[in-house]
Amino acid sequence: MSLKIGWAEVDITPQELPVCIAGQFHARVSEGVLDPIKATALVLDTGDDHVVFVTVDTVSISEPLWQGVRDLLNEEGLDPQKVVLNATHTHEAPLNRLVSNGSYRPWHEADPNLKLGARPSDEYVNFAAERIASAVSQAWQKRAEGGVAYGLDYAVVGRNRRWFNTEGEATMYRLNETTADTFSHIEGYEDHSLNVMATYDTDGALTGLVVNVPSPSQEDEGSFSISADFWYETRRELRERFGEHLFILPQCSAAGDQTSHLIFEKAPHERMLRLRNRTARQEVAVRIADAVGRILPYITDEIDYAPQLQHQYEVLQLPLNNLSEADVEDARKNQEELEEMLAQEKQKLFDDPSLQQQPRWYVAFTGAYSRAGWYQGVIDRYERQKTDPNFPAEVHIIRLGDIAFATNPFEYYLDYGIRIKVQSPAIQTFLVQLAGNGTYIPSKRAADGGGYGAVPASNPVGAEGGEVLARYTVAKIRDFWKEA
Repeated sequence: MSLKIGWAEVDITPQELPVCIAGQFHARVSEGVLDPIKATALVLDTGDDHVVFVTVDTVSISEPLWQGVRDLLNEEGLDPQKVVLNATHTHEAPLNRLVSNGSYRPWHEADPNLKLGARPSDEYVNFAAERIASAVSQAWQKRAEGGVAYGLDYAVVGRNRRWFNTEGEATMYRLNETTADTFSHIEGYEDHSLNVMATYDTDGALTGLVVNVPSPSQEDEGSFSISADFWYETRRELRERFGEHLFILPQCSAAGDQTSHLIFEKAPHERMLRLRNRTARQEVAVRIADAVGRILPYITDEIDYAPQLQHQYEVLQLPLNNLSEADVEDARKNQEELEEMLAQEKQKLFDDPSLQQQPRWYVAFTGAYSRAGWYQGVIDRYERQKTDPNFPAEVHIIRLGDIAFATNPFEYYLDYGIRIKVQSPAIQTFLVQLAGNGTYIPSKRAADGGGYGAVPASNPVGAEGGEVLARYTVAKIRDFWKEA
């Protein structure tokens, strides 16, 4: 049966400002819009089965957001459960989590007397859900016969951001002049592969690109402005080279321990940026576009207008990170220290209300509040694991011709991603992380080393759950190939 393809892109930049920006422990109230944020939808439909990929410029996809989108969909023949939302992981998009959940506590709950002045996050979630649902509906309605082709090249974007010191302790970032003498080695592998799937109309004209990169989009992760981060520059670069009306759907592959930031060799990198007259984000865009340009001329002879499409989704029950009493005691100690710091910061603001007139006056107290909640999550999970030791994770496995797509809702460490690619029977395997809330799943070696991203407070699901997810993903991909 022939393949039908539909594309749509919508702007999800908040119309009412300011809003709270997600991606750091401390609150950031938006101070403007650096560049627009987008949601892009791609429909693939054979009549026998279908999938809708939606990439959203945000840090993660909360349950209120994806459920809000699915609740709004009523197109005939479209199964809302086959709509996959994933995030680019920009740290400069509005908050889309609304209520306390696990280790997350909304900043507006910190103290009713200390108001951040940002608009309620539920307003943005409702706005974004409506826009994203409209993109899905547009793409579904516009689907028309077309074909796909795929290819692989390489672009250095993501780099491992974790390092070990000579004492066997791991740290994320913070490799500098002070810590350099204790440096031993970078923790793990880096994946510079760039998977591309291109879509074409029946005349063979290029209509869109799925660009799968093992790196989150967080080059400017600490700013106070709304931005799509390096995907803004990358979309522009790709459209300048390959067509101004081209649809572009970014996907972040397994990259829980990766970033585009350098943790060493920063000085020569910055010098080369200066010599090339580029920003770091522009450099990423050029590298991606160069790789895409090396792929496209060679895949057009193998456009497939009738690929096999199979799509299976399941809510997988993963084991919670098995916490010990020592983990809880350590979390409680850290929480108490942070609660004391929070009380001190709040008292400063109450003693001198004029402090609230200073720029970003709220950073210290909201940071302490969120970190205290981070450790409270450990205490809560310890009690939960006694009666409910599982974590539900929605997973989608898709076969499209000779390629596979596999999603997960986490920041999934690269060790697992490489294993899945090695063991997959597909010619190319597109892993899609951050198709959900986005907590870390560390590798065993990362968990052994500790550090942010690989400690109990970071990991509702630990290395054991990561193993279960990897085995499940490989088994389901293999099932599709066995059935062929």
